[in-house]
Amino acid sequence: MQRTLTLIIGALIAASASAQFPSLENIIPGVGTSPKPGTAASTAGAPDEKTSASGIKEALAVGTENAVKNLSRENGYFGNQAVKILMPPSIQRVGDMAGKMGLQKQVDDFVLSMNRAAEAAAPVAASYFADAVRDMSVDDARGILGGGNTAATDFFRNKTRDKLYVAFKPTVSQKVGEVGATRAYQEMTGRLQSVPMLGSQSLDVEDYVTNKALDGLFLMIGEEEKKIRANPAARTTDLLKSVFGK
Repeated sequence: MQRTLTLIIGALIAASASAQFPSLENIIPGVGTSPKPGTAASTAGAPDEKTSASGIKEALAVGTENAVKNLSRENGYFGNQAVKILMPPSIQRVGDMAGKMGLQKQVDDFVLSMNRAAEAAAPVAASYFADAVRDMSVDDARGILGGGNTAATDFFRNKTRDKLYVAFKPTVSQKVGEVGATRAYQEMTGRLQSVPMLGSQSLDVEDYVTNKALDGLFLMIGEEEKKIRANPAARTTDLLKSVFGK
């Protein structure tokens, strides 16, 4: 189990703090401090479950912060092919036809604006992940340690997905209007309604962008977790050093 603990921490610790994410001290009081000399963690070389859980919480808090911060940047979604929000499959044929009819700019504007809306909504996730970390029990930490390659990601998805959808939707709705996603969509489809075999098209842009933004967020966390489990990195705080070794 000690090796599994080590793998989970890995590169998560490399992320720097973000102003939008609550401080680790507020999430886990006393993080970053070594156990006092003479405690079981320092003398026996094997941290107790409470200390191990604190180490897991610290790692996960910083790791989810990193994912949120990266996706919140300009081109955080649009510039990352793994999470870039593409033309909805339901209207892909419309997009293809629009491009052939000289409307590629409208197609491109629509795709870009959807990704900009997702990037604007991403910071909302920070407080929800912080709450999930803060409320994590020793049993939760044990389950993550003994779980599969995306056990931590699954934990966050189960705890936060529904709440995040509700939280993301208003921001996406606002930004979809501001960045012109709906306008670009209407321009693209409106000029194609008379094309045989296409007819009128209907798409809930806000729902689509919200769900794809969340899919991308959890994908990024999951991919990072897989790397961490396979490739441990240096521990950068006293707590992590005391829990996971040198």
